[in-house]
Amino acid sequence: MKTRRLLLMLFAFLAPLTAMASEADLKIPTLSTSQNHLLLAGLLVCLLGGIFGLYQFLKVKKIKAHRSMLEVSQVIFETCKTYLLQQGRFLLILFLIIGVIIAFYFGFLNHTGIGGVLLILLWTVIGISGSYGVAWFGIRMNTLANSRMAFASLERKPLKLLNIPLDAGMSIGVLLVSVELIMMLIILLFIPRELAGACFVGFAIGESLGASALRIAGGIFTKIADVGSDLMKVVFKIKEDDPRNPGVIADCTGDNAGDSVGPTADGFETYGVTGVALISFIVLAVANVEYQMTLLTWIFTMRILMIITSVLSFWLNRFYSKVRFGGKDDIDFEQPLTNLIWITSLFSIIVTFVASHLIIGPSSAIGAANPNLWWILSIIISCGTLGAALIPEFTKIFTSPKSKHVQEVVQASREGGASLNILSGFVAGNFSAFWQGMVFLIL
Repeated sequence: MKTRRLLLMLFAFLAPLTAMASEADLKIPTLSTSQNHLLLAGLLVCLLGGIFGLYQFLKVKKIKAHRSMLEVSQVIFETCKTYLLQQGRFLLILFLIIGVIIAFYFGFLNHTGIGGVLLILLWTVIGISGSYGVAWFGIRMNTLANSRMAFASLERKPLKLLNIPLDAGMSIGVLLVSVELIMMLIILLFIPRELAGACFVGFAIGESLGASALRIAGGIFTKIADVGSDLMKVVFKIKEDDPRNPGVIADCTGDNAGDSVGPTADGFETYGVTGVALISFIVLAVANVEYQMTLLTWIFTMRILMIITSVLSFWLNRFYSKVRFGGKDDIDFEQPLTNLIWITSLFSIIVTFVASHLIIGPSSAIGAANPNLWWILSIIISCGTLGAALIPEFTKIFTSPKSKHVQEVVQASREGGASLNILSGFVAGNFSAFWQGMVFLIL
């Protein structure tokens, strides 16, 4: 029995040696001159998007705040920086392990030259650095915005109060997407064709490695420290802001690292890995090389255009909100956010259909062979965009202060005690899962 298990394990280990295909065989086609020029223009758009993100960062940083508030936000950032430095050392150890495996896989099993293996490892490092870098930028942006927003709340100007987190969010989001696309466009346009596919895979491995470490630790372990700290404050009757409480550090790091570092790195990784998956699918599923070229150009063009639609929608919503809410002392903070989501979604859907018709429509080779392809793919993308707009609407039904479910939970807390409060929360949660699941099912 033991001999049989050993043979099975040996077979499983040696099976890749007999494989006829692998990620190293992912051949990215050479794009035409016009397609290269289009994506080079897109590279410029991504650079402008990165500049926009940095501009928003500096804009928030210039907002005045009380010195004591700035000191508090700096202390919080220092605690998070300590956490990030520790995670950086941990990622270095992980890379050394994964790097050996990548080198063995591509160098020994797939007989890639030393130069090619080093290039793949370089893109793995770039992927890790991307996840780590945007996580660092995100926590720096958020800790800067926190103190500015706290101070702005004293002015009783609700629109200004709302604009600070919107500016901070746009800074992180647009910079994240722009940096990601710049990296992927460099691989697509400038890396040799025989290594581009493997570099995409190495890049995806790197950003997944970085995001997984930052997400697991930033989203779970720091939260454990946060919750544990809160419990001890209750047990020993220590106030939340008591400087004698060492758990404040765990609390600050848990809240900020868990709600910023992990999601930011995860967003970078998700956006990149889905792009690599789409590239792999196109190259493997479409036999015609010319069709591959057109579809790859279309995918990247759509992603680049979404930067433009996001920024333009942000400015349009900013203008509309200023006209409607500028002079008011009390506003519904949910409304400008809802407007931004729907303006962006509708604008993106329109751009999706127009761009798809121009790139993969009847005037293209793939469109001539498949006349309905452009609007079918546009509808598929639009369903995803519509889902991104509908999910917040259904979420608000169960989380908004005006929601009947929320009011019911509050009433249960006041009149029925802890048990009824828990049951009421379970009911709202189950309803939320059901209706949001139905949205996914229908779309």
